[in-house]
Amino acid sequence: MTSARTWHRITAGVALVALVLQLVLSVHGGRVLSETYPPNLFERLLRYVAYFTVESNILVLVTTARLARDPAYDGPRWRVLRVAAVSGITVTGLVHWFLLRPPLHLDGADLVADPLLHVVVPVLAFVGWLLFGPRPRIDWPTCLRAAVWPIGWLVVMLVSGAITGWYPYPFLDHRLHGWGHVAVVCAGIFVLFFALFAALREYDRRRSPAPVTGS
Repeated sequence: MTSARTWHRITAGVALVALVLQLVLSVHGGRVLSETYPPNLFERLLRYVAYFTVESNILVLVTTARLARDPAYDGPRWRVLRVAAVSGITVTGLVHWFLLRPPLHLDGADLVADPLLHVVVPVLAFVGWLLFGPRPRIDWPTCLRAAVWPIGWLVVMLVSGAITGWYPYPFLDHRLHGWGHVAVVCAGIFVLFFALFAALREYDRRRSPAPVTGS
């Protein structure tokens, strides 16, 4: 499937550019969300990989790069990885749009990296899944295994934030609005995740199986 390969290659390429650009900016002390005074290099690198945005973009890069070689690739673990990538990057885009706006006053390369990570890659990844699948691939056991990653990420971020005082996103910081607000926002995000799982599964079930010829 030439069109599927092309789409996945473009998605992987954009994700790679966005991740490398943000990594370079982080190394050189560029702004990460609302951090005016960046920490030392080691902490900047740790914080770079701690962002859910970065992790979801990495999953998109890994999965679309593999699909660019074989658009019909399959396997039990692969299905979990693919669902995690599609759901994670979609939630990344939605949370950025509704919870992290208005955007920062960015300029230069920061102004390029931010929309690539939060808008362009999510749109490419989600539309690519809608158009090319591969499918059928999604059931509830797969979705539940894919949910381990965001749940684990949240637990780690809340625990480490309570110890270090640093949170990757302001809506996780209890010092701003209290633990009640944090709990409501986190619950809302996980409702979004499982609603998205249900929607992905239903769409996957109703669509015709993706062709496996032409590889």
